[in-house]
Amino acid sequence: VRLVESGGGSVQAGGSLRLSCAASGYTYTMTWFRQAPGKEREGVACIRSDGSPRYADSVKGRFTISRDNAENTLYLQMNTLKPEDTAMYYCAAATSDLYCSFRHTYYNYWGLGTQVTVSS
Repeated sequence: VRLVESGGGSVQAGGSLRLSCAASGYTYTMTWFRQAPGKEREGVACIRSDGSPRYADSVKGRFTISRDNAENTLYLQMNTLKPEDTAMYYCAAATSDLYCSFRHTYYNYWGLGTQVTVSS
């Protein structure tokens, strides 16, 4: 499965962005990760194929993950962005719905990422 992210950009604090991840085929659990310079990759939001989500505490109430299974597309609506949200954002796909995991080793497929920069 090939994953292609889009929708990143530069915004001021308090602004919004919507990320998309187009998959070349059907996927099970999918997750958005992010990685800032000098920091480890961290899970942001996860969604199983049935639509059940999970969020990192740092983004709860601000980010919404969703998916369109008919279009094989994953989304991340990001509102009330903060400078600390600045990072490269990656989508990842697993080969099952067993876990909605934030462990990057759980995922078999990765996109190349899209940059999000939030200025204060």
